[in-house]
Amino acid sequence: MVDLNYHHLRLFRAVAHDGNLTRAAERLNLSQSAVSVQIRKLEEQLGHPLFERRARQLHLTEAGRIALDHADAIFATGGELLGTLRGHRHARQALRVGALATLSRNFLIGFLRPVLGRPDVEVVLRSGTSADLLMALETLNLDILLTNRAPARDAVTAFVAHRLVEQPVSLVAVPERAAPDADLLGLLRTQPVVLPTSDTGVRIGFDALADRLGVRPQIAAEVDDMAMMRLLAREGVGLAVLPPIVVQDELASGRLVEIDRLPGISETFYAVTVERRFPNPIVGTLLEAARRERPDAEQGA
Repeated sequence: MVDLNYHHLRLFRAVAHDGNLTRAAERLNLSQSAVSVQIRKLEEQLGHPLFERRARQLHLTEAGRIALDHADAIFATGGELLGTLRGHRHARQALRVGALATLSRNFLIGFLRPVLGRPDVEVVLRSGTSADLLMALETLNLDILLTNRAPARDAVTAFVAHRLVEQPVSLVAVPERAAPDADLLGLLRTQPVVLPTSDTGVRIGFDALADRLGVRPQIAAEVDDMAMMRLLAREGVGLAVLPPIVVQDELASGRLVEIDRLPGISETFYAVTVERRFPNPIVGTLLEAARRERPDAEQGA
């Protein structure tokens, strides 16, 4: 068995972090051709290409991303060895998670809870728009994406949407807005509502429900962020239309109450991955934990 050449690995790591072969070579005080040759030797030893060129830019392949994770761990350990030892520390593996900026933070924490605090796992969390995060997932800058919007799957972008949980949607408000004798129709006729924006599944379902009931609710606010909906509900602005998980702490404390469940309306949360030859094993751990917690898990759904 041939030992890994750590000099080649160090040069690869420098180029991978810099993203530019010429700049990395200058910083290393080496010629560009010398760095290229030694990275090719590393690729031959590993049996996989580590970079691919797109529009004159270097991008890590999937094998390159795995190699960089290990290279970072190896050289971090070397740095610790050279320093003053303050206690034994295990090598840590990175988990790169993307989360839609408008996603419920309670749901996000609940999904990640099995690995939070583990000494061998470093969670790197990035939030943003669906388009930006899907691009990051496709280019292997993310291991997993948490969203409430399942992406389209086609022959070009092989996204895999894992359905995690389907949450009911309710009217939630401060206790002062609760009317014990009012039915759903009466509530929507007399109370202002805080709604998600019109491009969401929950809003589409709510508009259809209002149309069936023949009511035009007074809209106090339209919000594309669940955290902001939570704050508006706490301020007593109106009846917020959202899954109770978003405000589970406030419901538990009594600061907010679930006034009525909205029939036929729910929000589904997904974990999105891409087909990879070398998947991050932590992703599988989280998906399995989420599957076990699903109410329908025993039925194999």
